[in-house]
Amino acid sequence: MYDCRRFFIDGEWVTPAGRKESLVINPATEEPVGKILLGTAEDVDAAVRAARAAFETYSQTTREERIALFERILKVYEANIERLAKAVSDEMGAPMQLAVQAQAGSGFRHLSTALTILKDFEFEERLGTTQILREPIGVCGLITPWNWPLNQISCKVAPALAVGCTVVLKPSEVAPVTAHIFAEILAEAGVPKGVFNLVDGDGPGVGEPISRHPDIDMVSFTGSTRAGVLVAKAAADTVKRVSQELGGKSANIILEDADLAASVAHGVNWMMTNSGQSCNAPSRMLVPAKRYDEAVEVARKTAQQLVVGDPKAPGVTTGPLANKLQFERVQALIAKGIEEGAKVVIGGIGRPDGIDKGYFVKPTIFAGVNNEMTIAREEIFGPVMVLIPYKDEADAIRIANDSIYGLSGHVHSGNIENARRVASKLRTGMIHVNGAARDMFAPFGGYKQSGNGREWGREGFKEFLETKAVMGYFT
Repeated sequence: MYDCRRFFIDGEWVTPAGRKESLVINPATEEPVGKILLGTAEDVDAAVRAARAAFETYSQTTREERIALFERILKVYEANIERLAKAVSDEMGAPMQLAVQAQAGSGFRHLSTALTILKDFEFEERLGTTQILREPIGVCGLITPWNWPLNQISCKVAPALAVGCTVVLKPSEVAPVTAHIFAEILAEAGVPKGVFNLVDGDGPGVGEPISRHPDIDMVSFTGSTRAGVLVAKAAADTVKRVSQELGGKSANIILEDADLAASVAHGVNWMMTNSGQSCNAPSRMLVPAKRYDEAVEVARKTAQQLVVGDPKAPGVTTGPLANKLQFERVQALIAKGIEEGAKVVIGGIGRPDGIDKGYFVKPTIFAGVNNEMTIAREEIFGPVMVLIPYKDEADAIRIANDSIYGLSGHVHSGNIENARRVASKLRTGMIHVNGAARDMFAPFGGYKQSGNGREWGREGFKEFLETKAVMGYFT
C-alpha cells in the first residue's frame, strides 16, 4: 500500500490542511493500492507562497547552475526507473513493458531533452539597437492527467525548471503515486526548496484554486476539453497565461498508393497502445472505399493478436482502463456505436472472455461507420477504433478535418510527395507520415478544441517565458 498522505511544499513533506482521504485503486484488481489526502485552497495557498518566495532567487540562477541541476535529476531518475514503472502499472494499469519503456521512459527522455535544449537556448537576442530578453514567467500551476502521468508531469516540469520558473503541481488523484516518487527524485537531486511543490486533490478542491490564484502567473493543463474550458474560465479573471493540451479524434489516412496491410496493422497497434488512452490516438482510420473490406479484415486480424490481461504478466500487450468511470464511459460509447448501426468487427460490449474483474475492455474495431456517428465524433479514450471509407483524396481530407478536434493525424502513402501534400491540408498540430515515431524535440499540441500553446522541445520552453524588449540597449 502506497502511503501518499503528505504534500511536498517548500522542500518538506508536510501534513495538508485537507483531511479527506481518497483511495488509489489498481484498475486490474479493483483493489486499493494507495491513499492520498485531498487538498484544499489553503494547501494551494501554502504551495504558492513557497513557490513565489523561491522564484525570487531561482529565477536568477545561471544556465550553468540549472544544467548541473538537471544532470543530477537525470541520474536520480534513471536509478528509479523500475520503481516508477511498477507504480504507474499499479495505479493506472499499464503493462510492465509499456510502463518501463514508454511511461517511465518518457519522463527520462523529456528531462534529457530539456537539458539538451537548455545548453544552447537563446534567452537573449539583439534586434538592431534593441535587446530582446526571454525571462521566466513566474509561478506555474501544472495540472496533469492519469493516462500518461510521468510523461505529462515531466514535459511540464522540465521546461519550467529549465528556464527558471517555480511550480505547483496537481497530479491526477487517480494516478498520484508516480508524482510523489517524482517529488522524491527532485528532492534527492537537490532542487532548491520551494521550486517544486506538490498538492494532491480533485478539480474543484485544488484545480480550480490553482487556476484562480492571483499569485500564479501561468497554468499548464492537460486533460479533457470539458475540463480545459473550466480551467480557462477560472483563470480569466487574473488574465494569466493558460496553455492547454486537450482532447483529440485523430484521423489516420491510408492513401490508395500505401502498403495497405502494413499501414492498417501499424495504425491498429498504435491506436491500442496504452489501451487507447492517449489524446493523440489515431482512432479514425480512413481507407479507400474500393479496398475497405480488405482493410477491415487486416484490422480484425491485427486486433486479434493483442493480449489483454494482468499488466504484470509476461506477454500482455493491453491492460485495463485506468478507472471505473472511464470503463463505464467506454462501454456506453461502444453500445452507442452498435445502436447507431455500426458493425462490431471484433470486440464489443463487456470484459474479454475469462476476465471477470478489473476495468478491462475488449479491443474493439467498428466497420460500417460514417463520420456523423457518435463513435466517429466523440473522444472515446479506450481501445476502440473506427474504419471509415472515402471516395478519393479530397474526400479523405474533408472527413479528416470534419472534427471539433485537431490534435494529431497520420498519413500513409507509397509516395512521400503525396503524403506531404495531404499532410499540408490537415488542420492538426501534428502529423505522422508513414508511421514516423514521436519526436521529443518537436512541438506537441493541437488546433481547434484540442487546445492552445505547445509542449515539448523549444516551443515548450517558450510557453514558460515572457518576452521583454529593451530599446536603446545598444548604441
